[in-house]
Amino acid sequence: MRYRTVFLFAVGTSVSALVWSGCSTTSTLSNHTSSSVDVIANSSKKTILSNNVILSDDEALAIGYRIWKNECKGSIEGLTTWNKGEEFASLGIGHFIWFPAGCKAPFGESFPRLVDFLLTNEQGAQYVPIWLKEAFERGERSCPWAMREEFQSAQQSEEMRDLRTLLASTVSLQARFIANRMESALQKILDAAPDEDRERVRAQFYRVANAPMGLYVLADYVNFKGEGIRTSEHYGYRGWGLLQVLQGMNGTEEGKAALREFAASAEQRLTERVENAPPERNEQRWLPGWKRRLRTYLAKQ
Repeated sequence: MRYRTVFLFAVGTSVSALVWSGCSTTSTLSNHTSSSVDVIANSSKKTILSNNVILSDDEALAIGYRIWKNECKGSIEGLTTWNKGEEFASLGIGHFIWFPAGCKAPFGESFPRLVDFLLTNEQGAQYVPIWLKEAFERGERSCPWAMREEFQSAQQSEEMRDLRTLLASTVSLQARFIANRMESALQKILDAAPDEDRERVRAQFYRVANAPMGLYVLADYVNFKGEGIRTSEHYGYRGWGLLQVLQGMNGTEEGKAALREFAASAEQRLTERVENAPPERNEQRWLPGWKRRLRTYLAKQ
């Protein structure tokens, strides 16, 4: 069976409606860029000062669609991906990492936590396939495909179709999952930051959050490269997460200047990551795409 997806999306609603029919899995979400930008930009007009950055469902969904577009051009096929040269699958609108058993990759795994989140939500739980739910109940939380070749060969299997149905049917919940991570990021990075950096990191976080598109920038980067608080996510003692990006910022000018400095600091951190990465990972191939993604952080007004 193959699928075509029609997205009926209107900013102001918190769910996406999906209509399935027999066609290609390479279909993409409709272009909602302008409406999503309006929602996110308007959300940043609120002055954000407290430790709690809270996104509405509309804001979370608009950000989720942009992240989906960043990760795999908004395609249904891209919801179940295993990139060349990686040791794990990347699933959903945020390309949440799912490790096979025994995987020793240094990155944080997020797909099992997404499944946990969906299972606790009545709307999401109905889409979790029985085989996946039963595996989690048994404590078997690893990706069932051990390597990329197996994963690619199984693209038209019943299990893979189940995963794409789950992930295409829970876009709004995945967006909320991403938003929840961003909302809790500040306290985590402040706890991990050296004492002498905490106030500057806090100030830079809010400087970005209050800029046009700032909430999207923070949510996307945390989903993209993490909070930067895991010691395993370092090459040569140098990290590349949100904490390290904010530590690289020193400016005070508000608005678009904050986004420009954030993007420049992020590019520097990611360039350092590539330079320090083990040669066998060949991470240089990803740097141009990472830089293109950072350019989406520069608000167009």
